[in-house]
Amino acid sequence: MTSASERARAFAARAPGTLVLALALLLGLQPVTTDLYLPALPGLARELGSPLGLTQLTLSALILAFGCSQLVIGPLADRFGRRSVLAGGLVLYAATAAASAASDSIGMLIACRALQGVGLAAAVVCARAMVRDLYRPAEGARVMSQALTGLGVIALASPVVGGIVAASLGWRAALATTGVIAAATLALLLARVPETLAAPNPHALQPGPLLATWRRMLGHPVFIAWTLLVPCTYGGLYTYLAGSAFIFIDVLGLSRTGFGTVLAGASLSYIAGTFWCRRLLARHGLAGAVRRGALVTLAAGVALAASAAAGWSHPVAVALPQAIYAFGHGVHQPCAQAAVAGPFPAHAGTATALAGFTMSLVAFGIGAWLGVALDGTLVPFLLTMAVLSALTALVALTLVQWHGEPARSEPQA
Repeated sequence: MTSASERARAFAARAPGTLVLALALLLGLQPVTTDLYLPALPGLARELGSPLGLTQLTLSALILAFGCSQLVIGPLADRFGRRSVLAGGLVLYAATAAASAASDSIGMLIACRALQGVGLAAAVVCARAMVRDLYRPAEGARVMSQALTGLGVIALASPVVGGIVAASLGWRAALATTGVIAAATLALLLARVPETLAAPNPHALQPGPLLATWRRMLGHPVFIAWTLLVPCTYGGLYTYLAGSAFIFIDVLGLSRTGFGTVLAGASLSYIAGTFWCRRLLARHGLAGAVRRGALVTLAAGVALAASAAAGWSHPVAVALPQAIYAFGHGVHQPCAQAAVAGPFPAHAGTATALAGFTMSLVAFGIGAWLGVALDGTLVPFLLTMAVLSALTALVALTLVQWHGEPARSEPQA
């Protein structure tokens, strides 16, 4: 009789395209959740009579719930398996999407979006853990880069789809669409993707063993190296996502169509970066790929700092360095997310969740910082991205090179 892990590995070998599609849909729920409803925000605020600050809480509450709930969802996935936690999370996600669409007050909508963030966390944590279940870190990075290429396409399409739906059917339909996508993802998962966890950990949720696992992770040099790379590289991307509309439209005077073109260009650059990542992995391995990606990220940071110092205010002087940063992020993100659980195959859910929590915590802090720092000029935005570019390159060129080789990340006997 074959084990669950053997069946899962056989499935991955037999239908790699289906696996990558499932991973892309699960990870792509993040831009679906955050980007698809953005064009609907003005109509939502008008109908519910909500001021801008409360309307923005529909996103902030989701991000906070997404980050914090990972600390519980990761151990849950190690205890009960990926499929059951995924199924529960996607059902919660779809149900809260429907409730969001039916909301008659901004308070109800904020609460529903926070619960939707919990369902999103289940999808993202389990997808990352599934990669570690099935592959060693170097091969997992290649598969993750393929899935993140799909995420890039979803991120490119989400605001376009959201705009069309909101314009033709209203903001409630845009929110409901996120639930339809989650339901379709769940159907594919249940029909085609087997359980990938080899053996559930009966102690994963017990406070004592869980705290001991966290201590081991936070003291492991491989985990530290890759976990620091995750929030550094994502921090720069989040700065771009959180501040670019203000910068390009309000400060630089770009039209909304022009801003959409800038967003599309960055997404395409990111997608190209994931393709380059796979080539680098085949030739240079994990640490070598990240080292070369770091040089791209550093170049972006230098260009951003130069734009700030020189006072350049042309949209190209901002958009081009951001596109370069997105290209480097297409290398760092798949490598870091695949490698972070390398030393802990029996606790992959917990490891990916802890790394994801740090990423969300940094994103939340950057959002708070930008709310204070953005002053109607380009300088705070450009320097924030430049600093995060430098930090990303520093971690990639030091800690990852010292501790991030695949041989150090293999499962222990």
